[in-house]
Order: sequence, then structure tokens, then C-alpha cells
Amino acid sequence: MTDYPLESPAAKTGMLIRKPVAEVFEAFINPEITCKFWFSKGSAKLEAGKQVEWTWEMYNLIIPVNVKKIEPNKTIIVEWGDHPYMSTVEWSFTSLGEKGTYVSITNSGFHGSQAELIAQVSDSTKGFTFLLAGLKAWLEHGIQLNLVVDAFPKELHLKA
Repeated sequence: MTDYPLESPAAKTGMLIRKPVAEVFEAFINPEITCKFWFSKGSAKLEAGKQVEWTWEMYNLIIPVNVKKIEPNKTIIVEWGDHPYMSTVEWSFTSLGEKGTYVSITNSGFHGSQAELIAQVSDSTKGFTFLLAGLKAWLEHGIQLNLVVDAFPKELHLKA
């Protein structure tokens, strides 16, 4: 049996958003918009070389985010999490003209045992799919779906 180096696992998802690329891109870099479909608060607009914090108040969670690259209307790359368990998230935006914008998200750089890697990829894929569904509902229809809050209702954690 030959040993092959294993490719680092990554979470990947994508979705068509029926809005122009500039509007979709802005929704990710501007926390006043992003809080409508993902986190509850962002400390600042995303800019390359800057660090921001994203807050999920409903979970009492604050995550530091290092913005590695911003290419307007094309790419956002961030490193997020706590050392030594930081990972990289890349958003890619593809204009489909009148049809809208295809957003693809890849989260990579996970750490841990095989079981931990599988759990991280699974959780990340689910989370970013919720994110894209919430974005789609907000930008296309002006509806806040509350997917992130409703994925883990407090009432489930109060029962012991």
C-alpha cells in the first residue's frame, strides 16, 4: 500500500444570488448589512490588512477576523478563529450578468484528529450554507430568516 499525502479537508458551498455583484459583495464587507443574515454585530467594515471582530450576541461569541485580501466584487479572504485553531475563509463572487451573482465559499485550514476534521468541515459547510440562504432571502426578498439563531435555539440548551 502506498502512502499518499492527504489533502487538507475544506468546506465548500455556493449559491446564486439574484442581485448585482456590487450589491452582493457589499453585503459581506459591510457589517450593517451582514448582521441582517449572519452575525449580530461587526466591529468595522472589512478592509485588507485590518482586524475586525464578528459577534454572535445570541451565543455570547466573539471571533477575531484578520482580513487578508479584498478584491472588490471578486474575492474576500479572511483568517478567523482563535490560535492555534484559525482557518481561512475565501468568498468568490462571479457576476452572471442579468441573472445575478454566484457566491462560492471555501473554508480551509482545519486542525485536529480525523474525527475533529470531519466535524469541522461538516459544521462549516452547514453554517456557510445557512449564511448563503439567509443572504439570498435578505437581498432578494428583504426577509430576515434568522437561520443562525434558529439553528441552535436557547431552549434546547436549557433542558438538562
